[in-house]
Amino acid sequence: MLMSVKNPEVLQARASSPELAEPLKKHTMNATVPIKFEPLKVACSSCNLRELCLPVGLSSGDLDQLDQLVATRRTVARGDTLFRSGDEFQSLYAVRTGFFKTCVSSEDGRDQVTGFQMAGELLGLDGISTDRHSCDAVALEDSQVCVIPFEQLEELSREFTDLQRQFHKIMSREIVRDHGVMLLLGSMRAEERLAAFLLNLTQRLQARGFSAAALVLRMTREEIGSYLGLKLETVSRTFSKFQEEGLLEVKQRHLRILDQAGLQKLVNNSTC
Repeated sequence: MLMSVKNPEVLQARASSPELAEPLKKHTMNATVPIKFEPLKVACSSCNLRELCLPVGLSSGDLDQLDQLVATRRTVARGDTLFRSGDEFQSLYAVRTGFFKTCVSSEDGRDQVTGFQMAGELLGLDGISTDRHSCDAVALEDSQVCVIPFEQLEELSREFTDLQRQFHKIMSREIVRDHGVMLLLGSMRAEERLAAFLLNLTQRLQARGFSAAALVLRMTREEIGSYLGLKLETVSRTFSKFQEEGLLEVKQRHLRILDQAGLQKLVNNSTC
């Protein structure tokens, strides 16, 4: 079910975006920045992202219990990390506003982008198996997350089976997403990879009440290339090719999809 763009949560998310609000001073990733926690002003039961987040499908009684669990929010400035690889795992984080990337570092110091997360999606699932995070989560714009202590979430899940079922669905969705990335990297040409990426991005934004045709890319061309397994030059060349063929219009990070069916045809051809 799609949300109206008049939705107050969506409007607040847009108000925090760089193209509509004056950007704050950029922080370096290595700087020590005080963590800012805020009281939870909007409960899960009244949050307009609940249909995209952990509370989907829960009864009013279960939501009241979850409201008591999710007691704080955390603000993360653009360029700062929510958590780093090796940090102790304590909580999951539901993105309320903003945009994140997750990445891992190779032994030679190169970063590999493993995903992009937006409002209504969870971060931190990587830490469950070892009690340590295995990747970095970096804010691509000024963002805010709801902090969900995992130990308490487990206790509540044992009491409420609907919550446990929803959490299992989220974990399963992550497995399916990983399979999709393997298909993307293993069998698609550069044009097909970028087309699939853009279609997935617009579908996720549309589910949050944003336009399915016009968007602002929060990530750089280099970060897109890292995620898709492509060189920066290839990504830039493919964007230019799509623009020449009338599939989309590009102005720096502003993107307008002109021929969604054409992009979909590229992806469909790759699966034939």
